[in-house]
Amino acid sequence: MTWRWDVIINAIPELLKGAVLTVELVVVSGILGIIFGVILALLRLSPNWWVRALPFAYIFFFRGTPLLVQIFLIYAGLGQFEAVRDTFLWEPVLKQPFWCAIIAFTMNTSAYIAEIIRGAVQSIPAGELEAADAIGLSKWQKLTRITLPRAFGIMLPAYSNEVIFMLKGSSLAMTITLMEITGVAKTLSSRTYTNLELYFAAGVIYLLLSWIILFAFQRLEKRLNRHASYEPVDMAPKSLG
Repeated sequence: MTWRWDVIINAIPELLKGAVLTVELVVVSGILGIIFGVILALLRLSPNWWVRALPFAYIFFFRGTPLLVQIFLIYAGLGQFEAVRDTFLWEPVLKQPFWCAIIAFTMNTSAYIAEIIRGAVQSIPAGELEAADAIGLSKWQKLTRITLPRAFGIMLPAYSNEVIFMLKGSSLAMTITLMEITGVAKTLSSRTYTNLELYFAAGVIYLLLSWIILFAFQRLEKRLNRHASYEPVDMAPKSLG
């Protein structure tokens, strides 16, 4: 067997185009996912069981079913309903593979992010929340200035893992005709019969993207949690003897 480096070199431009689409899928669904995830997490933290019930069912469904099934349900399943095809969203959104993938990825990742945020909020030291109450912060001020900032600092390591999972899960978009990294590799390999070389090149691109994501989150974590790196100052008087 001869390793075909020329195939990899020739395929790089097409694979990089696929990487752009992959990044778009991850970024857009990641931003939307964290917005919906915050809302779901806050609902899950409600003291009222009837408020917690709907987000619990949502999270249970999207964490308990495969992402591939969710993509097919949205891309192929919604079109079976005439009421959906008659809406103004059908042509510009629900009929387009890109937006169907965004919807599926957003709904899937928001379920995981909601649980990550919920756990982070419950991990905030009670003293910090009591201090916010003591200085008279309103519920909104307490949420936006204390609870969510502290929760984001706590959740970053787990959230970075979720973004990596999203990156890898984006390869399933090729099943609905989107030419992201894996879709490009599959198409080119069917033309050149060099599966090993092209999928190896695709894997390297995924590794590079994963490294960039991890590096960015490490920098962000250091910035948000810089207070944790401060060493306590010993204020005890020093002996002169």
